[in-house]
Amino acid sequence: MPEYEGPDNSLENTSDEPIRIPIEDVLDLHTVSPRDVKPVVEEYLSEAHRLGFQAVRIIHGRGIGVQRETVRKTLERTPFVQAFGDAPAEAGGWGATIVTLIP
Repeated sequence: MPEYEGPDNSLENTSDEPIRIPIEDVLDLHTVSPRDVKPVVEEYLSEAHRLGFQAVRIIHGRGIGVQRETVRKTLERTPFVQAFGDAPAEAGGWGATIVTLIP
């Protein structure tokens, strides 16, 4: 999968091929292009739910809050999301969101 280092030193996919991300209880969005955040979060949550995860932590970073807002709008529209909120300070604080999934 061709990648390049963008102006913010993040790796971006330069092809139309899907990026494979292992499904775990943490999704770090630092390497995801801003235009891909919504579809990546949607697909990740679907797979985590399908695999039986009860909770997931999504790391979106602090910045100016754009990715946080995108993540939370996506969570509001996801039918199997029971609740979400800021992570505890030791797990990222407002730079991460803890998501509780409906079993």
